[in-house]
Amino acid sequence: MGRRPTKAADNRFCQARLAAAQFNERLYSKEGAAELLGVSVSTLSDYELGLTKIVPPDMVMKMADLYNAPELRNYYCREMCPLGNDVPVLELEDLDRITVRAMASLRKVAETKESLLDITADGVITEDEKPELRKILATLDEISAIAQSLKVWTEKNLE
Repeated sequence: MGRRPTKAADNRFCQARLAAAQFNERLYSKEGAAELLGVSVSTLSDYELGLTKIVPPDMVMKMADLYNAPELRNYYCREMCPLGNDVPVLELEDLDRITVRAMASLRKVAETKESLLDITADGVITEDEKPELRKILATLDEISAIAQSLKVWTEKNLE
């Protein structure tokens, strides 16, 4: 079998396997990867071709660990899990980019804290406070996404 998939080339699971193959030659082939994952070649092929609409979560965890691709967990939660439609998109970035984004977002924290206290102090959220509350939630989502990016970078590069 060839080493370059054509039909599965855009599949995240296939991409992660091939990236990991740089460090573990057995992962170049579906046969080797399937053996290491404890599944049949046809099952792995179905995952990589998108024929299995929802890959079992335990298999995603195995792939993420074997391939050193913690971003697969985020991908699964965002794209496959019916409960994960609000999971932020995780971009794999270099540490310096994550740090710059974190510092820029953390500048907003003091302002966000003050606004949140002003809005919630009376225990009632009025119509004119709702746009500001939505802005606060967007800032918190941004900080959460950056924290997840840093966590994935750490898992991928330090462990």
